[in-house]
Amino acid sequence: MAVYTQVSAEVLAAFLTRYDVGELVSAKGIAEGVENSNFLVETTRDRFILTLYEKRVAAADLPFFMALLDHLDAKGLPVPPAIKDRDGIEIQELEGRPACLIRFMPGVSLSHPTPAQALAAGSAMGEMHRAVADFAPTRENSMGVDTWRPLLDRCGRSLDQIAPGLYDDLAAALDHVEARWPRDTLDRVAIHADLFPDNVLMLGDTVTSLIDFYFACTDIRVYDLAVMHGAWAFDGAGRNYDAAVGEALIRGYERHFPLSAEERGLFATLASGACIRFALSRAWDWLNTPPDALVMRKDPLAYMRRLGHYHPALAMRVA
Repeated sequence: MAVYTQVSAEVLAAFLTRYDVGELVSAKGIAEGVENSNFLVETTRDRFILTLYEKRVAAADLPFFMALLDHLDAKGLPVPPAIKDRDGIEIQELEGRPACLIRFMPGVSLSHPTPAQALAAGSAMGEMHRAVADFAPTRENSMGVDTWRPLLDRCGRSLDQIAPGLYDDLAAALDHVEARWPRDTLDRVAIHADLFPDNVLMLGDTVTSLIDFYFACTDIRVYDLAVMHGAWAFDGAGRNYDAAVGEALIRGYERHFPLSAEERGLFATLASGACIRFALSRAWDWLNTPPDALVMRKDPLAYMRRLGHYHPALAMRVA
């Protein structure tokens, strides 16, 4: 989450009249993250999240995201669907951006998940994957394996401004992963593709919501677990691996989908690909985030360090 586009109280109050949600009491920008402009909105009736979709989220993709959230909500999963206005419309326009008013969900995101919390979160991902078995819409992964090489090329040697030799290290890692990537053999479903700890809300050891589905797409099911594993099982800097958390995630997931021998054999490759994906997207943001944006840039080197855990031969030169 972030704030790129400001919304005045007067404009927001007028926007809320489209809905049956009461009158505006307060609104506060949410600074975490890098993707969209988000506000916590309180009305005389309830609290909501207002999201304005910025350049990385294409307006044409929003119907897929909203349909997926509606589908999961109908299945009883803890997700935050968009609120429909009085005309039944979910996707609006505000300050020249596509916008949605979204149900507020209770709970807090985690900075240091415990094994018990990881077990619950892994199970929630497995439950989500089971719930999408009959979800028909599809969307290509806009940050999938075929996009990593072009993004590396766009970043170019500017990567070496972040760390000396980063371009060459990423290029070598990508060569390795692309040659081993499973193209056709593993199960593909609608996945979250970004289920970091801050995208899971919890109360104690109970998952209260899965949020921020704006990278959701159709891709390898176990790749979703690999993304989650890399996000949950390391400290923020990517230096220390917590085996208890990593193993608990997989155990929780296997309550719904026991991993096959092929999936286990390819897990390190999928997780290495996830490391490359997030190192590259973070590097791009690091190099291109507007200096006046209310946003926290994330360290791309933290994912280069994780890469060495999954494939020691690909250990990078970053400290």
